[in-house]
Amino acid sequence: MENENIYTFENPEYRKTYWHTCSHIMAQAVKRLWPEVQLAIGPAIDEGWYYDFDAPFTFGPEHLTKIEAEMKKICKERIRLERSEKPRAEAIAYMEGKNEPYKVELINDLPADAVISFYTQGDFTDLCAGPHLDHTGRVKHNGFKLLNSCGAYWRGDSNRKMLQRIYGIGFPSKDELDAYIQRIEEAKKRDHRKLGKELGLFMLRDEGPGFPFFLPKGMVLRNTLIDYWRQVHKKYGYVECSTPMMMNRALWEKSGHWDHYKNNMYTTVIDDVDFAIKPMNCPGGMLVYQSEPHSYRDLPLRVGELGLVHRHELSGALHGLFRVRCFTQDDAHIFMTWDQMKDEIKNVVKLFDEVYNVFGLSYQIEVSTMPEDHIGEVETWDAATDILKQAIEEIGKSYIINEGDGAFYGPKLDFHLADSLGRTWQCGTIQLDMQLPERFELEYVGEDGQKHRPVMIHRVVLGSIERFIGVITEHFAGAFPLWLAPVQVKVLPVTDRAHEYAKGLNAQLNDANIRSEVDCRSEKLGYKIREAQMQKIPYMLVVGDRDMENGTVSVRTRTGEDLGAMSMEAFMAKCQEEIAAKSKEV
Repeated sequence: MENENIYTFENPEYRKTYWHTCSHIMAQAVKRLWPEVQLAIGPAIDEGWYYDFDAPFTFGPEHLTKIEAEMKKICKERIRLERSEKPRAEAIAYMEGKNEPYKVELINDLPADAVISFYTQGDFTDLCAGPHLDHTGRVKHNGFKLLNSCGAYWRGDSNRKMLQRIYGIGFPSKDELDAYIQRIEEAKKRDHRKLGKELGLFMLRDEGPGFPFFLPKGMVLRNTLIDYWRQVHKKYGYVECSTPMMMNRALWEKSGHWDHYKNNMYTTVIDDVDFAIKPMNCPGGMLVYQSEPHSYRDLPLRVGELGLVHRHELSGALHGLFRVRCFTQDDAHIFMTWDQMKDEIKNVVKLFDEVYNVFGLSYQIEVSTMPEDHIGEVETWDAATDILKQAIEEIGKSYIINEGDGAFYGPKLDFHLADSLGRTWQCGTIQLDMQLPERFELEYVGEDGQKHRPVMIHRVVLGSIERFIGVITEHFAGAFPLWLAPVQVKVLPVTDRAHEYAKGLNAQLNDANIRSEVDCRSEKLGYKIREAQMQKIPYMLVVGDRDMENGTVSVRTRTGEDLGAMSMEAFMAKCQEEIAAKSKEV
């Protein structure tokens, strides 16, 4: 590539080009090994690449090993990638001659004026728009790995043939690859689905696909999170409401959801009237605002709602708590004048800062602009988008632009959180809406005594209570900070003689609102300690004869640190201080 010093792996475009070239190298290796395999598509993705194949056998680990070995040979051959173009008829005939029906279908679906380009590397040619690296030697032969294979419908259509998709990842050095593999292994250990089961937080059942069950310990975690949400929102001047889960079709037509979102909604008929289970809290929030007259003195009006919403998701898209069919959205709708908008955005970002800092999560802001499918005038969209940008700039924060990804009713700010493994999660959102206040004819009386239309912000800080629990479960690897831990202290008597003393300590802790359990089972102390550590309980109080005599407790942490003996009063004061401060460490 020309001026290749510009192209480093930190550059997203170069990284995408690198991975796209890897996908072609993998496809060439497959065709060398099994010429009868037919090619589908092979793009670069956010992390690595995949290629879909139609093979007369199932790709297993032994096949992936062979493909990797052949790919290494291709890299060492340093084969040049050469671009060419063909007229449509010639391109179709070329791919038909190679018995590549999926490529023929892709060519037929291209626009009439499309340039049909190919990339050739030695004995392999693929239909591709590019770009690619200049030769296969640019891909380090010891810097990539094929991760797994799975089924994938052709073009994502469940009515089409199931193909086989092979995923891969690659880096410019083996050290970077090894570090990535290590992160992947750590992520597997932190998988919230695995930890949710081991820690007794939640479960997923075939009887309710996409509808999670929260277990007792998970409910403690959930309710503690919600208590904090209410505490911080009260501090920032919010009031709270609750709106019905199901409302009639006329409401959803008025809001625009029936026309723009119906495919994602669950509907039913009651007394010959169409109803929908709410996929969003917003229309109900409009009715709450309408319930009484408002003056400019009432604004800004900040109304929060922890509303249970339902959205139809394809079964193949469901993923633990990250992608579900019902979730509690921590919504808020802020009604204001145009003049108040910028300050309100700053105020919301300040709230976000406070909340995310409590969990040790950093973030990147993304400004999402007007989509093709939108309502409202372009001029209004442009003015609102400019206000979003100005608010972020004036508080000294940076942002990136995400063209065309705004909601259908207004531009938005998306907050992408980075966890302890450096992975990003989209949770918080601030959406401007000039359309719903218009559709619902919301009004306030201004200083001039005339009626005016308010503008509105939709915003979520956690996004979804369920999804956020999944995020922080993986972020903390299940070892929640003391204030969040479902069980904060486990009392472990050393002998039967210490049982009553241990039970008394447990009662003291619970009376002080410190969540505690006592383990009086006839098991060895080492077993009890290991089990408490596996349950990631922050503190263990080991109590024996000496503790009974001295009125003390011997304190251990889940990491194995021995804090020694201390009075019960001192230990409770330590816990209460950490809980009040929402300390992230134990």
